[in-house]
Amino acid sequence: MEHQDRLVTTVRRQQHGFHRMACRFYEALSDELIADIETNGPAGQLLAPFAGEAFESAYVLRLFAGIHRLVLCGAAPALARHFPSAGGDGDAAGAMKVIQAMLRDPPPDIRSYLSRPPQTNEVGRAAALASGMAFIAREAGLPLSLREVGASAGLNLGLDLYWYEQHGAGWGNASSPVRFIDLWRPSFPFAVHPEILDRRGCDRNPIDVSTGAGAMTLLSYIWPEPSGRFTRAQDAIGLAAGRRVVIDRADADAWLAAQLRTRVPGATLTVYHSVVWQYLGQLAQDRIRRQLFAAGSSATAKMPLAWLRLEPHQQTHIPAELRLTLWNGETGGPREWLLATTGFHGGPLEWLAA
Repeated sequence: MEHQDRLVTTVRRQQHGFHRMACRFYEALSDELIADIETNGPAGQLLAPFAGEAFESAYVLRLFAGIHRLVLCGAAPALARHFPSAGGDGDAAGAMKVIQAMLRDPPPDIRSYLSRPPQTNEVGRAAALASGMAFIAREAGLPLSLREVGASAGLNLGLDLYWYEQHGAGWGNASSPVRFIDLWRPSFPFAVHPEILDRRGCDRNPIDVSTGAGAMTLLSYIWPEPSGRFTRAQDAIGLAAGRRVVIDRADADAWLAAQLRTRVPGATLTVYHSVVWQYLGQLAQDRIRRQLFAAGSSATAKMPLAWLRLEPHQQTHIPAELRLTLWNGETGGPREWLLATTGFHGGPLEWLAA
């Protein structure tokens, strides 16, 4: 059937991501999911209404995250025995048997997760984002006011809580358990240490990680392997609980219009996002782009505007690209850079900016 073929194609594409990111359990679970789809099993029936959706809508990740939440909160002990994040044995075939039984009458949590985009709030992206902010501070020569679109729980609004180091030199919180060490090649971009004056974000469904339920929701989107990634997210959640940031519940385009009106001299308003663009939709993307270029037209050396984004390569999806547009009143319009390439969950950065 056509919808089954589409679903299988989507799962295989997502499976490639699991393989590249060394999540062997989800990679093997994808094979089990494909077998279920091809035999019209309960998982395939649940996903069938979404067969025509774009890959970027990430329905495989939505399903796996909803299942993962049940594991983490203790609602599925038989399934937890197989999930590495719960100390399980990593047996994907055994896990799928439990999942199939569960999905014959899907729990409300599963249906809820299918109704909204993933909110991974991947802390590994902080290394690239902070690098971009150091570059902005160098170019503009001013402190930064941070405005994050699609901030989720705000873990990457607090990126100065983490530590970034190359060959013994670093920036951030030197005592932080969240550490990024010797990832940059060929050079380390923190010649200027960015000063952050204030920070604020928006999200359609902000997650409050100061609550147990909120922390559990955020962790459910983190893949159960590799274990270091899961631990890093837990550490970042612990740090975030000690510093609350403002995350407005709002659509990105409407929220950004208001934020752009708050610019003040003496700071670079830095609008940024990471692996969010694909979820906004074409209309919102167009509005945001128009708003930024309109606001940029009135930027000056004392009141610059920066647009920093870590998003998939437009044609090949991989790798993630860190791009910057900077308006500071110079003639000839904004300056554009491809600053770096990296993975979607962090890892080594190929620093490309001079």
